[in-house]
Amino acid sequence: MKTLIGGAIAALLGLIGLAIWWQPFLQLLTGTIPVGLLMGGCLALYLGLDELKDTWRQEGFDTSEDSESLKQKLEELEKENESLKANK
Repeated sequence: MKTLIGGAIAALLGLIGLAIWWQPFLQLLTGTIPVGLLMGGCLALYLGLDELKDTWRQEGFDTSEDSESLKQKLEELEKENESLKANK
């Protein structure tokens, strides 16, 4: 019961305070909305890039693994090239 009465009093005081300080409230709101949008956008970009990297890994486009396999293939081709040159 005390919580209900305390909540009602707090809501009433908040409503009165909002009515009295409407202009400062709007000023605060105009300052926080762009910052919130900027932070939310950066978070969305980070999460999107992270998801894209996960998708690439699942599809086999992981650059670290690809570079190692390409190096091995290059070495094999160089050895084959040397052996073909030796046979001529």
